[in-house]
Amino acid sequence: MPTLTTTVDGLNLPNPFVIGSGPPGTNLNVISKAFQEGWGAVIAKTVSLDASKVVNVSPRYGKLHASDGKEVIGWENIELISDRPFKLWEEEFKKCKDLHPKGVLIASIMEEYRKDAWIEIVERCQATGVDGFELNFSCPHGLPERKMGAAMGENPEIVNEVVAWVMSAAKIPVWAKMTPNITHIEEPGRGALKAGANGLSAINTIRCVMGVNLDTLRPEPCVDGYTTPGGYSSRAIKPVALRMVMECAQLIRREFPGRSLSAIGGVESGNDAAEFILLGADTVQVCTGVMKFGYEHIKPMCEQLLAFMAKHKFETPADFKGKSLDYFTTHADLVRRQAGRKSAQKSAAASKAVRSDAEWSGSDFVKQSDSLAH
Repeated sequence: MPTLTTTVDGLNLPNPFVIGSGPPGTNLNVISKAFQEGWGAVIAKTVSLDASKVVNVSPRYGKLHASDGKEVIGWENIELISDRPFKLWEEEFKKCKDLHPKGVLIASIMEEYRKDAWIEIVERCQATGVDGFELNFSCPHGLPERKMGAAMGENPEIVNEVVAWVMSAAKIPVWAKMTPNITHIEEPGRGALKAGANGLSAINTIRCVMGVNLDTLRPEPCVDGYTTPGGYSSRAIKPVALRMVMECAQLIRREFPGRSLSAIGGVESGNDAAEFILLGADTVQVCTGVMKFGYEHIKPMCEQLLAFMAKHKFETPADFKGKSLDYFTTHADLVRRQAGRKSAQKSAAASKAVRSDAEWSGSDFVKQSDSLAH
């Protein structure tokens, strides 16, 4: 009978579903709720030593709805890291481990480009009993003037240096969270892994502008008539996340075998999780999904993932981790493979498809487009 039990970097999780860093892990009350509902692990909202400069605004979320006007497919946030004093977080981390000794609690940390600050936050968090660290090199908005978040994570050399600082003090697993707002995510990923990070987390939100209100002519979400670009999440980013997770997984397989990968980006179901695990993830993180469906959504996700595993006769998530990676190749190889097929093997649909640019017709354009879609 299949089981969702997962071991990653020595951490034993009842399932691979992890609360992603953000509002769902913003204090002890909600973290406890997550453990009570059965989440595999919780990554707390990102903390820093000095929260006095963290001031949030309202509204700070924007939603993109499907054509029915109801379903939310995209979510923008301009929320900053935790605005709660670090001293309070130390107390709550300790209390959380007392209340939930078997719960896997991971501290998300972010600091300025100073070795002493990173060492201090690592040592102080570690002393509370947290089980691991996630280094936030990826927040796409807020605090760039302090060289924090994506302002640091887009530079592979700085990522390498900061991870080395962290690893000199850390005695528990460390994941480096990658920004998608970069051309090649493998480059900072390689920097983190070369410095000794146990694994990568990918991706954080994508820098975006949610939209413009055509009545007021103001961009949204609107605060006193103004806004700032924010982080895009929810279902709409899943294809981008799948591609970047695949690239991180290929990097790990090729250069850093044995390192872990935590996937993030539009996960709302067990089938979503299965796709990310097939592309090389050990765990999958959910943040916006919790904000849309609640902490109890863990149950249907687990049920659906177990049903997928039973269908394919997989006993554990590790049995199918990375199984789809072998099917990525180059466009040149696709051309060679197609040319090598026998004519009799070509499907009827393929035989009717456009074979060259000269065959496109204005009157049948939609039908021709459909014929080329999978």
